[in-house]
Amino acid sequence: MTGARPILNPREVPVSGIDAHLPALPAERLAPEALRRHWATVPLAAPERPGDGNRFPGRAPRAAAVLVPLVQRAEGLSVLLTRRTEALRDHAGQISFPGGSVDPTDANAWAAALREAEEEIGLARQFVEPLGQLPVYSTVTAFEVTPCVGLVAPGFELRLQSGEVDEAFEVPLPYLMNPAHHRRHRMQFLGVEREFLSMPWPDESGYFIWGATAAMLRNLYHQLSQDRAGLEPASMISP
Repeated sequence: MTGARPILNPREVPVSGIDAHLPALPAERLAPEALRRHWATVPLAAPERPGDGNRFPGRAPRAAAVLVPLVQRAEGLSVLLTRRTEALRDHAGQISFPGGSVDPTDANAWAAALREAEEEIGLARQFVEPLGQLPVYSTVTAFEVTPCVGLVAPGFELRLQSGEVDEAFEVPLPYLMNPAHHRRHRMQFLGVEREFLSMPWPDESGYFIWGATAAMLRNLYHQLSQDRAGLEPASMISP
């Protein structure tokens, strides 16, 4: 297999399993102060899902960054996501984090993530409090993506970039940090098996979060499940 086959209809790929046997992260671990403490004290764990698999042929790797915006709401944190327009070359119509390529003028991944969030959805950087980064994720489209996790203060106004983003919406963080909502899909192409995750919100008729975005959310779950004492699973241990 010299390259990857694009998954054109992910909703039609059969579900091979649901991870309901894994514990949901308790609410106290998802509070802003607990997240600040986590990134200040817990080392970065190896990713559970490092990438999509094989790349499309003929594409050189490119550095990219996304912002994982955790919006502070009265009812708890929510994840701000976007739905990309159908006209884009890569990941058209998919649910994504705001982000894009790291430009030569960007000092680092955080600079790229904040710049792209401002350009794509109009999220002003003064509303974003950086928490930390997740491991690099390699996409089938040859992007090496650094997810940058930040708390977003309320009061911001969004301005979606026409031609790139069709809409922005929020999903409660506890929903996404509950593996009972993490579904595994498997397909075969040319004798090679490929697996991806999905996290439909609120159900099949709504937003279908899958692929790289779902994988990075699963890596967030994996990271927040680690214990500051030595990277032991600690999903049910109070912070």
